[in-house]
Amino acid sequence: MDHKPMKVILVFVSTLDGKVTRWGDSHVRKWTSIQDQKYYKQIWKDARLILMGSSTFIADNFPPSKQHLLLVMTNHVSKYKERAVPGQIEFTNKSPKDLVERFTKQGFDTMVVAGGAHVATSFLTEGLIDELWLTIEPKIFGTGGSFVIDQKLDVDLKMISSEKVNEEGTLITKYTVIKK
Repeated sequence: MDHKPMKVILVFVSTLDGKVTRWGDSHVRKWTSIQDQKYYKQIWKDARLILMGSSTFIADNFPPSKQHLLLVMTNHVSKYKERAVPGQIEFTNKSPKDLVERFTKQGFDTMVVAGGAHVATSFLTEGLIDELWLTIEPKIFGTGGSFVIDQKLDVDLKMISSEKVNEEGTLITKYTVIKK
């Protein structure tokens, strides 16, 4: 049985200088605009399948929800055994390619990749990201994390949309990844 390809969407918020954490503090809600937080909550509410790394999961301590399956990528699955909730929170050490294949076969039409530079980079490296939804906050931190790790990438994007959502100039942008 053939399955329709699943769309994989990478979602991040960034400053104008490309930082996704403020001076290493991974709690983005401390510095993002109310508009971005509402936007992220809506993405979260609409998503059936959300994937993130274990550092992102720990930083924001996401509760289980019957509305979606939260996949947490980690090299230490057994460390999180007691936090797993069947059908709601799953911990995995599978490759991005294996995960996309698995959930495509299970009939999911979209996977939201919502955090972690290592996770984002692994999906980008394997050419699995279809769209990048990036909120750009009008801030400059100078020091902080990026949404990809220090690795050679060559990803071309084409803007789908851009919307200014407040007086300060927060932009919600969406890009499609140009597959080579």
